[in-house]
Amino acid sequence: MCTFDDLLTRVLVRAAEPGTSVIGITGAPGAGKSTLTEALVAAARARLGGDAVAHVPMDGFHLADVELRRLGRLERKGAPDTFDVAGYAALLRRIRRRTETVYAPGFERDVEQPIAGAIPVFPHAAVVLTEGNYLLLDNPGWSAVAAEIDEIWYCAIQDDVRVERLVARHIAFGKPADEARVWVAEVDEPNARLVAATAARADLAVSIDAVMPNSH
Repeated sequence: MCTFDDLLTRVLVRAAEPGTSVIGITGAPGAGKSTLTEALVAAARARLGGDAVAHVPMDGFHLADVELRRLGRLERKGAPDTFDVAGYAALLRRIRRRTETVYAPGFERDVEQPIAGAIPVFPHAAVVLTEGNYLLLDNPGWSAVAAEIDEIWYCAIQDDVRVERLVARHIAFGKPADEARVWVAEVDEPNARLVAATAARADLAVSIDAVMPNSH
């Protein structure tokens, strides 16, 4: 079973390879992907320097609410077709070319909207960690994303813990408790089942309880 140090070693090995390596971290909503990624980025930066390691979240490629409303998809925000997946693949491709600083979008949870140009990825970056739900989804758009990633890890955690965490997150960012539970049941959990079906395609299975024992 992998430990945090094992994962950090994998990041450092990829960073030592020529060019810019990309590691993907996936899993169901609430699995702990962002927490693990942020911890690995901090640890790798301590070894390699801040400019050498970047975190590019899939959430930065959420379509804005105004566009989701136009498309009639706002009520299921977070589903695979509510992201600019072609833009995500194109940005990862630009990063790997190492010819310029690439500005990736971030995601501001306080307003639940993507923020353009929030994350600089420098041409000398050694490794990029990118995390999101659908990195292993078997359709042409998401497969184009996976094609730009050197290895993809699948994060697993107990479903009851994950659901509890999701409800708490929605409440923390402004949803009433009842509405948060309905959203998790009707939107997040169908997405979680879709993501769980991709687990076997991962290069590495990661138990969040093992690598981040104090994460919940």
